[in-house]
Order: sequence, then C-alpha cells, then structure tokens
Amino acid sequence: MTPHKIGLVFGALLGGFHLVWSVLVFFGIAQMMYDYILWAHMVHLPIVIGPFEATAAGTLVVMTAVMGYVAGYIGAMVWNRVHR
Repeated sequence: MTPHKIGLVFGALLGGFHLVWSVLVFFGIAQMMYDYILWAHMVHLPIVIGPFEATAAGTLVVMTAVMGYVAGYIGAMVWNRVHR
C-alpha cells in the first residue's frame, strides 16, 4: 500500500464527512437530523446545534482532513511493515 494514497483517501473521507456536516449546519438541517438520530436510539440529550460559523467550519474540515491523512499514512506504513 502506498502511504500517501491511503493518507489521501482517509483525509478525503474524514474531511468530506465534516464538510457534509458543515453544509447541514449551514442549511439548518443538522439539528433536525441530530434530534431524529437520538430519538431513533431512544436517547435524550439536551444538545443544541449552534449557528453556522464559516471559520469554525473551515477549521473543522481542514483539521479532520489533515488528521485523516496522518492516520492513513501511519496506518499504511504500519500495515506495510507488518505484512512484509
């Protein structure tokens, strides 16, 4: 496995998921979805999704993409060493 390619895949997945979450917050859909998911799991938590903040959303997407890349890169390196 190529660590760089695996890092890109993991980074894109994690960053992409958080980009979708940011879009849901932007359009005001996130609270409704969160409430539904908790209801379906019979969980009652008084959590309120805050208003959209572009700086926070950008930071969230970039940081999770970077962490996903690093985790994928390290994971591929470990995989390659273990499976020689």
